[in-house]
Amino acid sequence: MSAKTVNVAIVGAGLMGREIAAAIQRWPALIGHPVRPRLTAVCDINPAALDWFDQIDTVTTKVTDYRELLIDDSIDVLYIAVRHDLHEQLYVDTIKAGKGLLAEKPFGIDGGAADAILAAISAHPESFVRCSSEMPFFPGAQWAINYVASGALGRIIEARTAFLHSSDLDATKPLNWKRQNQYCGEAGVMNDLGMHVWHVPLRLGWAPERVYGILQNIVTERPGQDGALQPSDTWDNAVIHSWSRHEGIEFPLTTEMKRIDPGHKNTWEFEAIGMDGGVRFSTKNPKQVEVFSTIDAPGIGREQSWHRLDSGSQSVWPTVTGAIFEFGFSDSILQMWAAYLAEREGALGERFGCARPAEAAATHGIYRAAITSFETRTAVTL
Repeated sequence: MSAKTVNVAIVGAGLMGREIAAAIQRWPALIGHPVRPRLTAVCDINPAALDWFDQIDTVTTKVTDYRELLIDDSIDVLYIAVRHDLHEQLYVDTIKAGKGLLAEKPFGIDGGAADAILAAISAHPESFVRCSSEMPFFPGAQWAINYVASGALGRIIEARTAFLHSSDLDATKPLNWKRQNQYCGEAGVMNDLGMHVWHVPLRLGWAPERVYGILQNIVTERPGQDGALQPSDTWDNAVIHSWSRHEGIEFPLTTEMKRIDPGHKNTWEFEAIGMDGGVRFSTKNPKQVEVFSTIDAPGIGREQSWHRLDSGSQSVWPTVTGAIFEFGFSDSILQMWAAYLAEREGALGERFGCARPAEAAATHGIYRAAITSFETRTAVTL
């Protein structure tokens, strides 16, 4: 059976727009996928940004107004990567137009915006919507997630997820929209990186019940366009300590989101420790998963041991790449899109999928609670 063609448009021709375009060109690397995406249109308010897409011969439409894409009956799905303050309007308009949507995080600048997007989805169920979060699609991350879900850890003692950058370590880096609350949102780095760390806990059913937020605005001024220092008022780093539950039993869950963490360029980490075992994975060493277990040694008794396993190249959807080879960021983008389009087609099955609208919207309540906790120096119940 031949794959179904789905025409895709990209709104926002920046870094992630180009990454998505490149991933679509690599689609033949997937084995037996039911859908074949075709990038046909791109939109950006800066016409010069559209020039990069001239090298993709399937792109026949380039516009500066996204509304032109919404009235184009040939377009099936939009990927939208724009400033957080623009999410609500663009997402709601896309959903009302009946288009599929892979939305960028944080799914609206705040909880009110996220609620408006959820309401549009409820009113227009024909629009299939998911939120972008590619890091959990690394094979090692998938191995760890499946290991936890299998019950192999027993009673969970503690868990941690993190997304760590050093992107803002340079205090002379010019001010941009992600460093201004009016565009990024009061949650700051949590809006920017939070979906990456909450995707897996929420999918495992680990919704926090009480949170304690530790927030830092480390570089409070950055050079503006004229070189003069301007306020940089977003949170640079955020750590949220929370109590969650696994199979009804409380355990501490820590999530870290940092733009200023020296030594990290783009590190995603997940760790869970239980009474019967443990697992941890970091993109710092993307080929490897560490697994903890206990063994009964004759004449010695029970011993504890960490084992290292190579995770290989295979993720949610199989590819032509040999299983012993490496996996990288561009591969995670391809796998996220494979999951999105397969689920949209009803063919994902029990495989791990993209962040759901309810999960994305739930993060805003977590961020708001973390801010309140920091301001009051108390734990906040959700």
